[in-house]
Amino acid sequence: MATVAATNRPAEQEVPFYQPVGNECQLFEQAFQQQLPLLLKGPTGCGKTRFVAHMAARLKRPLFTVSCQDDLTAADLTGRYLLQGGETRWVDGPLTQAVREGGICYLDEVVEARKDVTVVLHPLTDDRRLLPLERTGELLQAPANFMLVVSYNPGYQHILKSLKPSTRQRFVAKSFDFPPPQMERDIVARESGLPEQQCAALINLATRLRSMKGQDLEEGVSTRLLIYCATLIANGMPISQAAQATLVEPLTDDIDVQEGLMEAVRATFGED
Repeated sequence: MATVAATNRPAEQEVPFYQPVGNECQLFEQAFQQQLPLLLKGPTGCGKTRFVAHMAARLKRPLFTVSCQDDLTAADLTGRYLLQGGETRWVDGPLTQAVREGGICYLDEVVEARKDVTVVLHPLTDDRRLLPLERTGELLQAPANFMLVVSYNPGYQHILKSLKPSTRQRFVAKSFDFPPPQMERDIVARESGLPEQQCAALINLATRLRSMKGQDLEEGVSTRLLIYCATLIANGMPISQAAQATLVEPLTDDIDVQEGLMEAVRATFGED
């Protein structure tokens, strides 16, 4: 059985901070109201998961987040019979819970899941909005306040791990990217407590590191990692140590590339 990271966010919980970059909030609301599934595309750490949590709280719907992985199966999403207290009982998976409760089910990095997962999603992503549970014989009709949201990083997928066109065309889609520099500076400052001037230097460094994507790095530095770095600095860690732990080690294991990244850190901040 695969490990499923599912989170039910209570409807009354405070709305998580999210800074809109374009019309993504309006698109999400329209998709929810019109009962349309939504596909989010963008690099790792650019805010897709925070955005979904923000919108679920705004819409006052419970959120079930599933981090997809290689061994995620359809049964992990829909449910299975388990032995509990000497009795065999059916236990709903997060997708089934979301359908029953009228919540939002978010499948993060959906292309990492096994192919049978997309087969289960198909009847939920057209006008039928049905979830068949073969093992219980149920055919669940998704209520109006159920929504399916999936995401993936199109720039970091092997050709064997991509959504088929027939699946992509079942979704309304929105591309995400890192925020513009000034907006990203404000986000990092707000989330970390680091002064804006130092955050601006971090954003300049991130621009340099992101230019290395596809050359020395498979992925550019994410907004999430910038917030981690700024948080460590704001709490007293020397800049070089914070950058090593958040902007260098997570991006590469290559010693030569790591040294090149640290040179960029020293060029931006000097020696500390």
